[in-house]
Amino acid sequence: MSVRTQTEEIEKRSLHPNAALSAKSRGRQRHEKEGDIRTCYQRDRDRIIHSKSFRRLKHKTQVFLAPRGDHYRTRLTHVLEVSQIARTIARALRLNEDLTEAIALAHDLGHTPFGHVGESVLRSIHPGGFEHYEQSLRVVDFLERDGKGLNLTYEVRDGIVKHSKGKGNIIPLEKGEMAITLEGQVVRVSDTIAYLNHDLDDALRAQVIKKSEIPAEVLKTLGDKHSARIDTMVKDLVYGTMQSHSMDSLVMGEAVMSAMIRLRDFLFERVYENEATKTEFRKARKLLEDLYHYYLEHIDEVFRDIPVEKKANPHRVVCDFIAGMTDSFALMSYERIFMPRQWTVY
Repeated sequence: MSVRTQTEEIEKRSLHPNAALSAKSRGRQRHEKEGDIRTCYQRDRDRIIHSKSFRRLKHKTQVFLAPRGDHYRTRLTHVLEVSQIARTIARALRLNEDLTEAIALAHDLGHTPFGHVGESVLRSIHPGGFEHYEQSLRVVDFLERDGKGLNLTYEVRDGIVKHSKGKGNIIPLEKGEMAITLEGQVVRVSDTIAYLNHDLDDALRAQVIKKSEIPAEVLKTLGDKHSARIDTMVKDLVYGTMQSHSMDSLVMGEAVMSAMIRLRDFLFERVYENEATKTEFRKARKLLEDLYHYYLEHIDEVFRDIPVEKKANPHRVVCDFIAGMTDSFALMSYERIFMPRQWTVY
């Protein structure tokens, strides 16, 4: 019996009946022989961690553009915090921790430079529109490994594309909006728990808001400190779900859910749509729009190494290129293309 088979047997004996078992995965888009050591979800997690798109997350905006302070979150630290929260919840509910971790680490691989402003630019310019969760799926399916993709399992891919909610319901009301696995549903809620807390923490650090301005009902219900608020949200989700009759979907109490929505509304009003933040976003928007149009007009010059047949859809090529940029690479590219250089005489 291989180590992988032993692990799969342990999953069968120890995980909740509604957990996603590695041995029961719906499989990959292209068949692969299973390994001797790692389960299919463990292999997915490792492929994600070793991918180029994962490494680029360290230089992509979470809230504040190209932050220079050492302690501000980036897109990479965001997915790590989501992963930690999601794994805690999955372990408490006896779900598949490896599947949960893989989805959490991959859910934002398609995010643009400069956060949601980059997503907004591509959504308005690219003829097919743009959503970062769809781009994340495109990254793992087509763009990684020089167009071969990572060939992830169906369950991880489903969790990636079902994680986003914007200002919508944190726990979907419609079955079709939910991930097919509880693990994927856990990542969706964990994403919200993570960003509500770390974006608030970063906004306080940046002095965009003061602690006294946080709605009193939020602090009363969720807690006065960063760690306390996470603890409250996680416990409410875990115990609410465990007490449900069949545990076939996640459950949160009305008080905590209302406080989370109130906190989200507060962050949108005072942080994400804050005038100081929007000023920098307007600059980023102009930068990305100019880059997009430049690359479109110089498609053959810029993308010489891309096969002719792939350039048949130039908008798709440019969209993929810009979506994959880090903040720093976008800034550097703009300066190189559009900013005049000083003439040096020796």
